[in-house]
Amino acid sequence: MPLTTFKATAHLQDGVQVKVKSRNFEVTIDEPRELGGMDTGMNPVELVLCALGACQSIVARVYARKFGIEFNDFWVEVEGDLDTDGFMNKSDVRRGYSDVRYHIHIDTDAPREKVEEFVDFIEKTCPVGDTIENPVNLKRGEIFIGSRV
Repeated sequence: MPLTTFKATAHLQDGVQVKVKSRNFEVTIDEPRELGGMDTGMNPVELVLCALGACQSIVARVYARKFGIEFNDFWVEVEGDLDTDGFMNKSDVRRGYSDVRYHIHIDTDAPREKVEEFVDFIEKTCPVGDTIENPVNLKRGEIFIGSRV
């Protein structure tokens, strides 16, 4: 499959709540109360963690047969360290995650060596993991002033 462009739109609501849309799907994003939100949804950095776990899970499902691995259950626990003083402009610390860790759980009868090879492949193949781990070209486009049409 050639280069594919994925698109999303984020529309600010009341407070810091945001409705994000991609294709025909919508998600509510908000901040916890201690960060100035109303706690009506996950915040953006939590969604990054969710995206990583979901991506690894999808790669596992799509490629398990290629590795001859059958599993009864698969899940990923993801956590990240983020100093909120950066976001709140209270210090010059990095604004994003300094560390992200994940634990892959797989309920399978496959031998450990085969599972480790499979997990190595998952890590190498997951686009979200690649996006987090490697620099990406982030470019701001136009700024539009005026009401929404």
